[in-house]
Amino acid sequence: MSFDVFLNFDGDCRQAMEFYAGVFKLEMPGHIMTYDEAPGFQVPDEAKNRILYSTLPIFGCNVMFSDCPPGQHYVKGTNIALTLGTNDATEIERLYNALKEGGVVNMELGKTFFSELYAMVTDKFGITWQLSKSPI
Repeated sequence: MSFDVFLNFDGDCRQAMEFYAGVFKLEMPGHIMTYDEAPGFQVPDEAKNRILYSTLPIFGCNVMFSDCPPGQHYVKGTNIALTLGTNDATEIERLYNALKEGGVVNMELGKTFFSELYAMVTDKFGITWQLSKSPI
């Protein structure tokens, strides 16, 4: 099982990554996926170069980065999600059902282009969780 951090930005993700790469003396990733490159995303032309996904390894933790899609509610300072990955589908279903009690389902549990089983839930305390079935 993995436990990671996911940071969201509102169009300035690349600048944030460059800043953190400098702070932690890291190389920028070789490839940064934009919304324009992702299957199934329809975004306006001005948002096509926003970052959909990238990552930096900061002190052994996988810190993931993304720009919010256009129109998504964004509040600076609350733009973080905790991400759990496991290859145990039963455990993902259990976590999903427990975390959604009294919370809000942001993305229903299901298959995506990047995971066999994925969900995003904000729990009753306002913490956003991403659950993903990791490859074996």
